[in-house]
Amino acid sequence: MFTGLITDIGEIVAREAGNDIVRLAIACHYPADEIALGASIACAGVCLTVVSLETPADGRTVFWVDAAPETLAVSTAVGWQVGRRLNLERSLRIGDELGGHLVLGHVDGVATVDMRTEIGDAARFDLSCAPELARFVAAKGSVALDGTSLTVNSVAGNAFSVLLIPHSLSVTTWGTCRAGERVNIEVDMMARYAARLAEARGLG
Repeated sequence: MFTGLITDIGEIVAREAGNDIVRLAIACHYPADEIALGASIACAGVCLTVVSLETPADGRTVFWVDAAPETLAVSTAVGWQVGRRLNLERSLRIGDELGGHLVLGHVDGVATVDMRTEIGDAARFDLSCAPELARFVAAKGSVALDGTSLTVNSVAGNAFSVLLIPHSLSVTTWGTCRAGERVNIEVDMMARYAARLAEARGLG
């Protein structure tokens, strides 16, 4: 489980494609001795398991993860190549501050950035997603985009907007994000369960 508060920006330094699984090496600034094999790290919002660790000459920690078929089917991971920068967050520990919202790292799909508007040093992003996901997005509610916990400003159909403050732009990949880019979206799990309960009442 995660909070949607990004703690590092990683870089893909190697990619190995197998029959069904893509293995990725991601360089980061986390100390190697603080990452255990089998640990979960959210990479652009996708919860991935550390399967190997190494420390190359440049001093950065490199961890390897496997992206399975389901991950490749529903997220932007299918197109990740060497050089790609990723928002990173290590899993939440008991006692950690919950500054964002509860994020599972189970990406629901992909949203498209339709427009970026500069508002002083901040930036507003207008995005759109599939209708089956848009129904879970509510104004003033939470959404995780590329792993970043954000508050929804407005909603119109399958379009919605978020605003990122200067700090968020500087410590995430959103600083370089432009119109046309695709980002991973995870809807708020409380909205998902509320919708399911409403469906169950209708069936009952």
